Amino acid sequence: MSATEQVPRALTIAGSDSGGGAGIQADLKTFAAFGVYGTTAIVALTAQNTREVTAIHEVPPGMVRAQMEAVVSDIGVDAAKTGMLGSAVLVETVAEEVERLRIPNLVVDPVMVSKAGAPLLKPDAVEILCRKLFPLALVVTPNLSEAEILVGRKLKGLEDLRQAAREIGAMGPRNVVIKGGHGEGDPVDLLYDGQTFIEFRGPRIETRSDHGTGCTFSAAITALLARGVEVQPAVGEAKRFVEGALRAARSIGSGRGPLDPFYRFRIGGD
Repeated sequence: MSATEQVPRALTIAGSDSGGGAGIQADLKTFAAFGVYGTTAIVALTAQNTREVTAIHEVPPGMVRAQMEAVVSDIGVDAAKTGMLGSAVLVETVAEEVERLRIPNLVVDPVMVSKAGAPLLKPDAVEILCRKLFPLALVVTPNLSEAEILVGRKLKGLEDLRQAAREIGAMGPRNVVIKGGHGEGDPVDLLYDGQTFIEFRGPRIETRSDHGTGCTFSAAITALLARGVEVQPAVGEAKRFVEGALRAARSIGSGRGPLDPFYRFRIGGD
């Protein structure tokens, strides 16, 4: 990239993970790995490590608005993603600002529960998420458990996933990716663009270092969109990136450790 070319810019609107494995921290690492300049609007602070989430403190809506305004008014945004949003008022705040600030190429990761099982989205916020934020999204990326909450039933088999993707797509997003990592067998990520279904297959990687997988996946899609990549190839590249980061992950902490977004740049080996 020459000095006169625009640096691709991506904004993450999410919660902070004090353990560094998920949330804002995972997103920034992933943006950097793709050569994208990352900015943030932090909606919640969490006290967590590889074992558990011990405390959550939500940021006041006015401060969330101020962060988003500050970034957009000066640095600019080529693509953005949401992660943990916590409460109905914060979901509504973020949706209003995304629309007001005309933030493009929005990826919504509907984070509802942490890897350790802590609730990260209050039940009354789900309806607001679907009604106000999904229609603004270019891509939404629920995992299997989140897709089940969104459609209100258990999902088993590929045809169930296809029907769920149709129903989620009817909520307004232009593309739906249902991630298969929480299912059985080798994971299949299913992309629905409103007309066509595309399956992204890959091996199941056995590791306990999988904290932040969903954040990293959605952040990789966001970074690629910021670089001008279309949705379908962005989803495929994001899946390959996560597979590599899982394979290369090193043991950190005594619970579910983080994957390694910088595996392509590691110096000196293990």
